[in-house]
Amino acid sequence: MAAAGAHRPGPLKQQNKAHKGGKHSGSSQRRAGGRVPVKAQPRRRLRDLNRVDRRHQALQLRRQRKEAVLAEKRSLGSRDGPPHLVVVVLLHSRAAAQDSLRLLQSQDSATVRADEGGAGGFALLCPRLKQRWRFVTAQAGDLHAVLDLAKVADSLLFILDPVDGWDSEGEHCLSCLFAQGLPSYALAVPGGTDLPPKKRIDARKKLSKCIEKRFPEAKLFPLNTEQESSLLLRHLSSQKQRHLAFRARRAHLLARAAEFVPSQDSDLVGTLKVSGFVRGQTLNVNSLVHIVGHGDFQLSQVDAPPDPLSLNPRVVKGQKRSQQDMEVQDDSGNGAVEMEEDVKVLMKADPSKQESLQSEVVPDPMEGEQTWPTEEELQEAEDSLKANRRVVKVPKGTSKYQAAWIVDDGEEGSEKDDDEDDDMDDDLMEEAVSQEGESSEEEEGGEEESETMTVSECLRDEQYDEKMEEDEQMLERYKQERMDEMFPDEVDTPRDVPARVRFQKYRGLKSFRTSPWDPKENLPRDYARIFQFQDFSRTRKNLFRQIEKEETEGASVGWYVTLHVCNVPVSVMESFKEGKPLVLFSLLPHEQKMSVLNFLVRRHPGNSEPVRAKEELIFHCGFRRFRASPLFSQHTSADKHKLERFLRPDAALVVTVYAPITFPPASVLLFKQRSNGMHDLIATGSLLSVDPDRIVIKRLVLSGHPFKIFTKMAVVRYMFFNREDVMWFKPVELRTKWGRRGHIKEPLGTHGHMKCHFDGQLKSQDTVLLNLYKRVFPKWTYDPHVPEPVPWVRSESALPEQEVEME
Repeated sequence: MAAAGAHRPGPLKQQNKAHKGGKHSGSSQRRAGGRVPVKAQPRRRLRDLNRVDRRHQALQLRRQRKEAVLAEKRSLGSRDGPPHLVVVVLLHSRAAAQDSLRLLQSQDSATVRADEGGAGGFALLCPRLKQRWRFVTAQAGDLHAVLDLAKVADSLLFILDPVDGWDSEGEHCLSCLFAQGLPSYALAVPGGTDLPPKKRIDARKKLSKCIEKRFPEAKLFPLNTEQESSLLLRHLSSQKQRHLAFRARRAHLLARAAEFVPSQDSDLVGTLKVSGFVRGQTLNVNSLVHIVGHGDFQLSQVDAPPDPLSLNPRVVKGQKRSQQDMEVQDDSGNGAVEMEEDVKVLMKADPSKQESLQSEVVPDPMEGEQTWPTEEELQEAEDSLKANRRVVKVPKGTSKYQAAWIVDDGEEGSEKDDDEDDDMDDDLMEEAVSQEGESSEEEEGGEEESETMTVSECLRDEQYDEKMEEDEQMLERYKQERMDEMFPDEVDTPRDVPARVRFQKYRGLKSFRTSPWDPKENLPRDYARIFQFQDFSRTRKNLFRQIEKEETEGASVGWYVTLHVCNVPVSVMESFKEGKPLVLFSLLPHEQKMSVLNFLVRRHPGNSEPVRAKEELIFHCGFRRFRASPLFSQHTSADKHKLERFLRPDAALVVTVYAPITFPPASVLLFKQRSNGMHDLIATGSLLSVDPDRIVIKRLVLSGHPFKIFTKMAVVRYMFFNREDVMWFKPVELRTKWGRRGHIKEPLGTHGHMKCHFDGQLKSQDTVLLNLYKRVFPKWTYDPHVPEPVPWVRSESALPEQEVEME
């Protein structure tokens, strides 16, 4: 029986939902109806390893890592590698340095050779153990010398006092070393035999408890006999090396000898010949070098003199060797003769490949100029001039051009700089600063005219009064910091200047988090002098990958070389003769160029003095040190970051300065210089990024008080003092301290009262706030010269926070 017709679904036919493809790979193409191409899987993923192969692979990787560590340990201090550099740091004023060094020199079958220069170091050669060491001594009070030597040291040997361990100066030194990055270390305690036998065990227990906080699970090595010194040397040579990231990717060198050759034009500048062992990476003659504390320089050539610390020295004819096992030799005489005889030129700089010393962009003032204006633009400009034409009284015979430049008295006060704005905003302590300046001028004048004389009682009283004045100024700073904590960013509306003029560079934002802000808008002229990367993180990754994979031409690690550094001031040689260490680091590409650096720092717990933004601070960033006046801002994941007026003790902040580019990771230490020349450690952290586009926003808060309160309306006063200001700031949203939001409806009268509408009824004790924002930039105050610090002493004038009371 044939069907009469095909069945058609009726209106009640069930409609099922279509299949949802989800957000996995290929769903968009499948919904579009196209064929999804098969992804090419990597070979490793296709070839799944079974359990035995995976176990073999893990074993091979573990073996490779172990062999790499053993090879590094064997090369350090061996015939092929550089000598094991040990920096001896005295952490107590009573620590016996000479006795410890004498014990280390008294090794069997070891040769001791004194260093050139005034540093007082020595080298220890032990052919029987196939090891060579170089020891350099640093006092804890000489902060720059300790930090510079720790940058290049393989191991630090801390000399402790058997009773107290370390003093306040040693504590400050340890804080700086831990913040910079600590290489491998050992703790030695000489002089324990001087104590009575009954007190030795108690003193050792007390010392072990004292060092637990700084050095957990560290072993104390007594240093009283030759056998104990041998054990200490064996521990130093066999312990695992701790790597510092900023030096592992750069070639560095500690000078063993130096010679200055003046140039033909001037005796103040010349070529510095620095000799030492290459460490870290291969040294290329075309790259720039940074002499720590002195600046960036170019190399002209690299020589290869004979190794003065060779384990198998070449015997020169006519030179008689002593039959003693231990001998002390001074190579200053013979080394120069050997250098003249056997110097080989390894490489000379190629001017076409050599890095440039240019650190700033020279801005072209005509770069932003427009083309010739059209006739329409000229007509518009003429019409605007006619509209703005005003009548000014001028002397007889004055031309129209001269008359245009004559300014009325009222106009002079309206034009202000950004710096003046900032000073009016957040310098609530102008009087205190002026008093500070006057007192410092008086002190300077007094220092110039001082003579040797008997100090009477009245003069002593005057000196005591000066100290009291310093305490009063410090108390004023504490009060300002507390005021900023209690009333963040609040300022008083000026009575003499209209608010629309005073705050004309500020703007309102609907939302600080989500409102857009163009990072290229209204940039200062200093931004024309700096360099910026299109993608900094990608450049850094490519550079580090290139360092790890490619073998660069140059002096390999462990070679003893002489670097010819061009155009070096004679002061570098003078500081080396005085006994200060001379440390060189090779620079990576672009690291001589200026940009905007952002450091993530946290306040050091040992310092509680208030530190304002734009105060001059001393930075130790990686291998550089410089002075600059930074900005402080909050560390958030947003695209805008609020300016902080003080360095907060309870949160991590970002410090922004103009400085030479440095590729992270790099540690950073912030110091503040006292009036007596001491450097106080105020913050520690690391380099966050090199980013000129990071937006730092300064917030101002204008406050007013409710005068009359209705259901959702209120009359607010004391925020403005004239009708025009109320109309000017009418579009900006209001908020209150108790969470209400609103806006200005209309002004009332002529004295700044205004009618406001809120999302709820206000409380009488609430405060109405209006937020204004402006982007701020750091000041160009970069100075590579950092004065030598005075030996550190704990400050007694610092006031505890509990003593500061608000009036």
